[in-house]
Amino acid sequence: MAEADASIFASMRSVPEREVADHDALMAAVSQTREPFIARGLVRDWPIVEAGLSSAKDAREHILSKAHNVPFTVSIGEDGGGGRLFYGEDMKVNFRTSQARLADIFRHYDEHEGKIDAPLMYLGSIDMKVFFDGLVDANPSPVADHNPLQSIWIGGRTRIAAHNDFPDNLACCAVGRRRFTLFPPDQFDNLYLGPIDNTPAGRAVSMVDFHAPDFDAFPRFADALEVAQVAELEPGDALFIPSMWWHHVEGLADFNVLINYWWRRAANFLGQPQEALYHAILAIRDLPDDDKAIWRALFDHYVFENDPQVAEHIPADARGALAPLTAQTAGQLRAFLLRTLSR
Repeated sequence: MAEADASIFASMRSVPEREVADHDALMAAVSQTREPFIARGLVRDWPIVEAGLSSAKDAREHILSKAHNVPFTVSIGEDGGGGRLFYGEDMKVNFRTSQARLADIFRHYDEHEGKIDAPLMYLGSIDMKVFFDGLVDANPSPVADHNPLQSIWIGGRTRIAAHNDFPDNLACCAVGRRRFTLFPPDQFDNLYLGPIDNTPAGRAVSMVDFHAPDFDAFPRFADALEVAQVAELEPGDALFIPSMWWHHVEGLADFNVLINYWWRRAANFLGQPQEALYHAILAIRDLPDDDKAIWRALFDHYVFENDPQVAEHIPADARGALAPLTAQTAGQLRAFLLRTLSR
């Protein structure tokens, strides 16, 4: 795996650390900030952390003991990819996906442990409640009050291109070591995002190789580095990543396990903003400029400003989608969109 230019990370500001003594302190810290922070040792008492500190093989045995005997989706990297799950020169992803039992996947790690050129196998965003029995209970969520989606990520020395996620995220380093490079939400232009409909994992990613940034091709990346923050996590450490913060993720050990928790600050029945962006590209982006200006004003009126005067002249029981959405009215709006999009 290619070594990164250490000076890039050395010049970055470290993500702040917060003393988080218990669950209540964590909830308070999360509710009080829209900035990332590290909680050192937050999940140090997890059995999976203890197993990993003994050996990578012990960690695998702990995970395998609680896995359902079903096929798992695994990403298999191309030779020479340097651990980077990205695009090839043809702009197709440089890995393929396959199905395999977890025991067979872990046998691969047993056979290649300690080898620098080990073939890349990566398990990404595996739902812990669906694919395991008891793994969640054995390693309890620090943010259970948020009813989060709980996922496990397993791999070797991997590099995941900078991307963002809509939900808030608590990323817990269970085994190995992780490095996160983070950027505020407004840095999307300086990160040179790739396609939004052809992505390695569903989100647009930065086209910049953080291990060898080409400042001639991506000059504004230098501006992004001015506001970058870096977090290096040891087993038991956790990182809070607020919604829409960009993060580049690296596995720094031969075997790494991350457990993360995603949750929304808004009601779960609301739609996904990314889908609205796709629809706006379909319906608005290629209109004449004067038409787009009208629609921009309407979006401001109904969506971004949403002043009470938008609907105050309409009887309260007749405001429909202009009233605050409920699960029922959100469902009606979703059904309407499905009908119109299927025409």
